[in-house]
Amino acid sequence: MQNQFSLPQPPTLADFGAVSPALAHYTTDILLGELWNRPQLSKRGRSIVTLSVLIARHQLIELPTYLKLALDNGVTAAEISEIITHLAFYSGWANASGAVAAARDVFAQRGITASQLPPVKPVPLPLDEASEAARKKFVGDNFGAVAPGVAQFTTGLLFRELWLRPGLAPRERSLVTISALVATGQVAQLGSHLNRAMDNGLTQTEASEALTQLAFHAGWPNVFTALPVVKDVFDKRAAH
Repeated sequence: MQNQFSLPQPPTLADFGAVSPALAHYTTDILLGELWNRPQLSKRGRSIVTLSVLIARHQLIELPTYLKLALDNGVTAAEISEIITHLAFYSGWANASGAVAAARDVFAQRGITASQLPPVKPVPLPLDEASEAARKKFVGDNFGAVAPGVAQFTTGLLFRELWLRPGLAPRERSLVTISALVATGQVAQLGSHLNRAMDNGLTQTEASEALTQLAFHAGWPNVFTALPVVKDVFDKRAAH
């Protein structure tokens, strides 16, 4: 009898072939054979994008497979821990809880212990005081009276604590965020977070290729919904 935390086994390639030979072909030859080997984004980066999609969309069947692949591709257990924590805020606690169940078993199989994971209260990264002051003023002026609790936690918890945790570099934290936003169709904040990602060192080529990865793992409609926002960011940065 399965316990409450047991996850279904992912389908094998034989299962794909038994249900949809075309899908088996696209999975083997295109998804795994071509997409994951494109040089515009490292396999480590592709793993971060894909984990973010699966967690943000609560797609748990394939999550253990991609967690193992991520570890093989150089994403550390500490970074996976931080990705799950980060996505609790950007896709909801329930999605993070599902990821915990999957990661717990993978960590146990790989011999990963709590001593290898980030502490609860690490020494934070430096804060860009000027940028944060401008962000705080914008949120306060526009939404402080509407949702003071949201404004309070956005400043004190999200940007003065979560984003400053050193277990995940700012570039990777930004990549997680934009991947989750695209995967869930939440493009209203995509422009600001894509700019932040590129300020944090994500190149335009990598950002573009992240969209290609997202097309396969989050679906073409979500990517095409995001493309006008991405184009606007690229165009404005090129103009400056």
